[in-house]
Amino acid sequence: MNYGQKVKKQQYREIWEEYCSFLDLSIEEYMEIQKRLLEEQISVWSASGLGQMFLKGRQPQTIEDFRRTVPLTTYGDYADILLAKKTDMLPGEPVIWLQTTWEGGKHPVKVAPYTRSMLDVFRSNLMAITTLSSSNETKKARLKNGDKVLFGLAPLPFVTGLFPVVFEEEIDFKFLPPVKEAHSMSFGERNKKGFSLGMQKGIDLFFGLSSVAFYITENFASSFQGGASGGMLKKAVKMKPLMLYRFLKAKYQCAKEGRDIEPRDLFSLKSLVCAGTDTASYKDALREAWGIDPLEIFAGTEVSIVGTETHSRNGMVFFPDSCFYEFIPEDEVYKSMDDPSYQPLTILMDELVANQNYELVVTVLKGGAFARYRIGDMFRCVSTGGDKSTNLPQLVFLDRVPWVIDIAGFTRITENSIEDVIRLSGLSIKHWIAKKEYDTKRRPYLHIYVELNPADLGRMAVSTQILKEHLEVYFTFFDTDYRDLKKMLGIEPLQITVLKCGTMEQYQELTGKKLRRVNPSSFELSEFLKFDTYQINGDRRYGR
Repeated sequence: MNYGQKVKKQQYREIWEEYCSFLDLSIEEYMEIQKRLLEEQISVWSASGLGQMFLKGRQPQTIEDFRRTVPLTTYGDYADILLAKKTDMLPGEPVIWLQTTWEGGKHPVKVAPYTRSMLDVFRSNLMAITTLSSSNETKKARLKNGDKVLFGLAPLPFVTGLFPVVFEEEIDFKFLPPVKEAHSMSFGERNKKGFSLGMQKGIDLFFGLSSVAFYITENFASSFQGGASGGMLKKAVKMKPLMLYRFLKAKYQCAKEGRDIEPRDLFSLKSLVCAGTDTASYKDALREAWGIDPLEIFAGTEVSIVGTETHSRNGMVFFPDSCFYEFIPEDEVYKSMDDPSYQPLTILMDELVANQNYELVVTVLKGGAFARYRIGDMFRCVSTGGDKSTNLPQLVFLDRVPWVIDIAGFTRITENSIEDVIRLSGLSIKHWIAKKEYDTKRRPYLHIYVELNPADLGRMAVSTQILKEHLEVYFTFFDTDYRDLKKMLGIEPLQITVLKCGTMEQYQELTGKKLRRVNPSSFELSEFLKFDTYQINGDRRYGR
């Protein structure tokens, strides 16, 4: 019996027990599951060619031995085997390979194998998310066959592209647009078409990349304006009777209240599920506009579905059967940044400390390829004992690790990629610093502070705007996702500030410090910018 059949028979208790009972585990029970599954994974991984590439003949017998023996890894350690899809080297037979962005230009993509057992766990955990997002403390999901789904997450070969595949087998959701039709569309086309169909037929569930959901929301009212009653009339003619009634009622009520029409005036969502790097920046606006609390989830191509918020929306709980979790304390993260040869210490889920930040490390279970893998994401533990919705630790996603700048879930900008862009541009930039910052609407952007080479100033007449336009050409060339930030989301992803010549040398000489090039702390950057004080007409110029 699939999920839809259970919903039809109103087997709500059985649904909760099957998919969401992990929330009722004690931390001791949770760790028992974690350790049992890791012991199974150690056995198959150690026997594989991939495992022996790290172990070199050794056979870990215990979890402690495994953690001592296997170093922390990154994708580069697996690239030769996985990019060539050498299945005979893997611990489990893959039934599908998924793909994601690696590092634009030099390393365009990463691929990850999924075994049948991994997909079974994926299916179960996706249905847990679906249940949690559409229910409250009563543990009764409000879903039904025929519900209409606006799907604003990435398609296959990205991990979220598995969502429609699973739903097709579990429940009769009606995707907007239909899945087969969506396969031939670009991501942007699919979102635009889906929302257009939603305006005609209604929307019951919304799965979206947070930045995309916010962009749709922000432009919602303007879609009814634009010149014209003619545009509104065309929309109204295509609406189903129920949607037309809702639209006319909402239009009247909003005019009476003197405000713009919002999604909550037209749609009564049962579920709003969000994912993506900057979700925290968008959640309040989405809640206000749609009239429902977004449920944040965390998933990744290499690691499958990792975590979900609960009814309380007070941080995510990690699924016990997707991966075995280790955590690098924040001070250890910075030690490894300063010394790449340093092996940072890790702790386990039952050793977390509330209000501390950690980098996540995973070993993928059920025949997965990745062991003690640094996926590059930072979390904050907000509670070690849960709340009324669970007894388990709850974590909130913070951002990518400090040396990676991710803008709205679309880019992976690193020191190497910025260096390559500057080199290709031919601009005479002597020093630079890159920082992820936010505008007044909490939208993220990349802010690059540059100091030009004084020897070239005499032959160069370069304004901040020209620098910005020049660098954007090369960012777009290097990283195709960068283009989507402007095209799909209306985000201005790059801001340039030109520093006076000598700022960096003066800072280093007087403080004895060397500033990190990517994402220095806000305090360090503020202190550094005090050394750049020469301005003309409010615009930064080149000091001479």
